[in-house]
Amino acid sequence: METLFDTHAHLDFPDFASDLPAVLERAEAAGVRYIVTVGAGEGIGASHRAIAIASAHPSIWAAVGCHPHDAKLLSDDDLPKLAALARGPKVVALGEIGLDYAKEYSPREQQLARFRDQLHLARELNLPVVIHDRDAHDDTLRLVKQDGIGPAGGIMHCFSGDASLVREFVTLGFFISVPGVITFPNAKKLVEAAREVPQNRLLVETDCPFLTPAPHRGKRNEPAFVRFTAEALARCRDETLAELAAATTRNAARVFGLNLD
Repeated sequence: METLFDTHAHLDFPDFASDLPAVLERAEAAGVRYIVTVGAGEGIGASHRAIAIASAHPSIWAAVGCHPHDAKLLSDDDLPKLAALARGPKVVALGEIGLDYAKEYSPREQQLARFRDQLHLARELNLPVVIHDRDAHDDTLRLVKQDGIGPAGGIMHCFSGDASLVREFVTLGFFISVPGVITFPNAKKLVEAAREVPQNRLLVETDCPFLTPAPHRGKRNEPAFVRFTAEALARCRDETLAELAAATTRNAARVFGLNLD
């Protein structure tokens, strides 16, 4: 069975509190051997939980950061604490960070300020960034161009732009991560964008418990389901699943700085 890497999961969410061991067993059975669990809520509270989960499992790593929804919760005093977390042995990225103009749970000004703070921190620590960009393409691209991402690179998580935006971000050194949305009937724009991504810049993710791919839409998403995303992505790119799985796993190892067995 092909080996897959779910590059973006939220295993610390309450959705997995009662059955995480079973979730991880199903992932292993589906060929999902590697996972990055991402801190995303409560300021940096979720980052602590992500590290705890990663520390308990040899094939799970953590990303730490403050989601744009919670930018208003991140104080100046929290930034050194986040830096300390990011230096942990199982931490492989800073994220997810970025901008979300769809819901604006935090004011745009605070989102922009904390995004820049965390871009700076990632450069200082030489970590890749995992960027959340929802309805904020122009500002995301502008800040990344102004501030830069450093030699460690970055990931455009749950990519929702078009083919021209793929070219922009790839030129800037980003990997493009494709979620289960690629399996939806109305995903024409994402399909076209996914075809534009160079094979050596492509990743797959679940963003679980969200964005469950077909045929399981309406249910809780989990890492095992990244196989459905990979299958749909391979079809739209006219590649075999084996080719796509090998490439995306290799790319994940590269961006996260991992030496996989």
